[in-house]
Amino acid sequence: MSVSIASRALDQGKGILRLAPTWVPRVFCVPGRRIKLHPSDYYAYGGDRGGIDERWFSSTTPADNGPKTSKDEGLSFIVVEDGGRTEKVTLRDAIAELRGKIVGERIWSKYQAWPMYSKFFDNKGPLPHHVHQRDQHAKLVGMNGKPESYYYPVQNNNYGADYPYTFFGFRPGVTKDQVRECLLNFTKGDNRITDLSTAYRLEPGTGWDVPAGILHAPGTLCTYEPQKASDVFSMWQSLTGDTIIPEELLWKNSPADKVGNVDFLLDLMDWEANVDPNFAAHRFMPPRPVRPVDQMEAEGYHENWITYKSSEYSAKELTVMPGKTVTIKDGGAYGMILLQGHGRMGVWDIESPALIRFGQLTHDEFFVTEDAAKAGVQIGNPSRSDPLVMLKHFGPGNPDLEL
Repeated sequence: MSVSIASRALDQGKGILRLAPTWVPRVFCVPGRRIKLHPSDYYAYGGDRGGIDERWFSSTTPADNGPKTSKDEGLSFIVVEDGGRTEKVTLRDAIAELRGKIVGERIWSKYQAWPMYSKFFDNKGPLPHHVHQRDQHAKLVGMNGKPESYYYPVQNNNYGADYPYTFFGFRPGVTKDQVRECLLNFTKGDNRITDLSTAYRLEPGTGWDVPAGILHAPGTLCTYEPQKASDVFSMWQSLTGDTIIPEELLWKNSPADKVGNVDFLLDLMDWEANVDPNFAAHRFMPPRPVRPVDQMEAEGYHENWITYKSSEYSAKELTVMPGKTVTIKDGGAYGMILLQGHGRMGVWDIESPALIRFGQLTHDEFFVTEDAAKAGVQIGNPSRSDPLVMLKHFGPGNPDLEL
């Protein structure tokens, strides 16, 4: 009996799976060109699909980009190279086959899946003010709700693009009737919904927590975004810059019998969270050291929690100092993306490429199984000058995180 691609990948990587880049276009966005894709390839899916402004990590979630969505769009692929031959299998199929051997028995027994993913989103202009449905509304169309978090890596933000500010929620004192009027005016041009909101300047090296049900209009820093495994949304802003947002995106992921019902849209909101007078205090996330800083630096590394306010996912930023080799243990499986430097992780050579062609394989993205994470992953940085920096995204209920 032949050994499956997934089993061979698990054996080849000694519990660390190599992933291929996953590129996702959005028809309503203009790429910010900070995710290392070759300049000739940002419209590789065709002009009618829009520009590639997202790279998805550790994804078992198909992208929901309408009727022209390509096969397996949004899904991560595991790569096995053997004797000059390259084979691939989706991370989703590998997890369905090997279950707890990849994600751990704790997550498999509860979810029978990998229930989160992360991404870079990279836009030249701001996104429309929009909301991601909570579970009770997403389930009406057979999907999950979508809480998410943001982190702005300094390595991906050499410039801020057009508008490095994000609108969150609504100002205290705004009424639901005012929001209702904006929704009723969606097809009349600019419905001016951000007049009711507050914009916060974005700071590289920090982040925000955005539970489902909170309106937000993400600004133009390149953003690392851990989130629950879902691609649901409803766009509430009718005009961003000079771009008209199609009305169909206002009703996206609404049941057919609710289309046209503005009261249904209003119910998507977590109203109290949207008008929270202490929104920044409750949702802003500066980095938080995983251990005492002096202890980590004595061992040759520094690690911060960068996403830590949700039970659905979490994330860390790990920096290994030049010339150092460390062994890092984690309590659960995780995906990772290398931002800076080169070196060794387990059996793999790893490197952060300067430029990637569409369809090209890389050595900057991996998935670490729970057994490998618990045993400890050895990471070496042979550079004499350049730090090795990676982001690590974890599933729900991280045993190392105290909420």
